[in-house]
Amino acid sequence: MLSILSITGPIYLAVLLGFACTRLGLFARADMRLFGKFVINLALPALLFNALSSRSVGEILNPGYMGAYALAGLLVIALGLLSARLLGRHPMHYASMFAMGMSCPNSGFVGYPVLLLSLGGSVAGVGLALNMMVENLLLIPLLLAVADLDGGKGTALQVVLRTLKGLTRNPMIIAIVAGLLASLLGWTPPLAVSRTVNLFAQASGALSLFVIGGSLAGQSLRGMGLPVLQITLGKLVLHPLIMLAVLTWLVPVADPQLRTAVLLTTAMPIMGIYTILSQRHGHEGISAAALLATTAASFFTLSGLLWWLRQLGWLA
Repeated sequence: MLSILSITGPIYLAVLLGFACTRLGLFARADMRLFGKFVINLALPALLFNALSSRSVGEILNPGYMGAYALAGLLVIALGLLSARLLGRHPMHYASMFAMGMSCPNSGFVGYPVLLLSLGGSVAGVGLALNMMVENLLLIPLLLAVADLDGGKGTALQVVLRTLKGLTRNPMIIAIVAGLLASLLGWTPPLAVSRTVNLFAQASGALSLFVIGGSLAGQSLRGMGLPVLQITLGKLVLHPLIMLAVLTWLVPVADPQLRTAVLLTTAMPIMGIYTILSQRHGHEGISAAALLATTAASFFTLSGLLWWLRQLGWLA
């Protein structure tokens, strides 16, 4: 178990450090937005470009990985929507927020550092790129379209088109396209450029975890027990269980490291922009509470999953 804590320990200590520094006043919560912009606009794009440009397109575009990740996400979304609509009698925008919390993991800020420490930089970088493509091209546009079905903000198709149009200005999507083109053309950046990109890429891991911790400072779970518990169980328990079922019976992933990566990804807490996306329909309170709960609980669930995978021989 000590070997597992050597993976999860540094990650959650970095999160805790960000939380403590913000609570103690060394940084303001507003500072976390600036740090987050740096990670999203520079550090993670640099990491993605490095990971993709240094490998062949055949190694990167893994249809099994993307298919398994997409199918598991869609199944969890369907269950989340049905639960909120049929059992809770909630409107579509609430149901979408509920399903988003269960199905969209924090692939960048938490997922990449976990994969980096457990599987190595090469697998972690490719896994992050594949996750970003599925999330940004399928899962998030779909959920935003569902949220706006009863919000008077256009048809579902219009919402999807607006979301996809916005992706053309997303630095991480641009970095993925640039990395794939560099790989396809066999282009190697000049040494000075390559080293500069490496410097920014290396900043992504620790700073992203620090941002998560600082962003959680001041959040509260008060008065939101049942829905937060449901979202937390959906994200940390149901999502990886469904992924395991998909990998076992529906969409096998041949590469053992990528198979482990996609399963671990689904066990991550909710993505960092969850609260921002939920603000559009006034659900920022419950989404922030769910983000706090899943991040705190994931230390235990993720450590348990890593231990179990090591027993099965999925991890060295």
